[in-house]
Amino acid sequence: MLCLRLTPLLVLVVSLGAAFPQEGTPRKGCSLFKYKQVIFHEMKAMEKMQKEFRSIRRLDRTCNTRLLDRTWTSAHLSVPDRVLLVEAELNFTIAMLQRPARPSFARTRQRPLAFLAQAREDLQGCVAPSHQPSGELRQWLQNLQVAMERENTSCLEDYAIRHVFEVLGDLNCAARQEKC
Repeated sequence: MLCLRLTPLLVLVVSLGAAFPQEGTPRKGCSLFKYKQVIFHEMKAMEKMQKEFRSIRRLDRTCNTRLLDRTWTSAHLSVPDRVLLVEAELNFTIAMLQRPARPSFARTRQRPLAFLAQAREDLQGCVAPSHQPSGELRQWLQNLQVAMERENTSCLEDYAIRHVFEVLGDLNCAARQEKC
């Protein structure tokens, strides 16, 4: 059972530095432009990581990570909510990728981990501390917290790696100021 608590994560995500003025555009220090298109070699590195992971790990059928599935897409969220979503997804995915692993997988995950860590750093301070997440996002963040408390770490790690392209899609969507 993973003993990480997401309450500090939720507080961090909600109370990031001021970034989105009333019209919803990011502040000058918030640079997400480079994520409008994820570079091909980064996508290949993620794909290689997934393939390597699948070759060494079989999914435990007792996993209940459906808690984290969504009936909505990030495109339906406001720009600040998109950033909060991606930041929470990145924190979760990075935490799972930093877990101990076989040497071959540890090498394979280095590039994706570095890319995701850079994206998380670039997102810091992109949401006004006064921004309150929408009901849909708030519920998903609560589900993430519940899953982190109740689900075993192998299930969470499997979920994070299987959904890494969804995180990249959400990052791309957050980088766009218009609907994606």
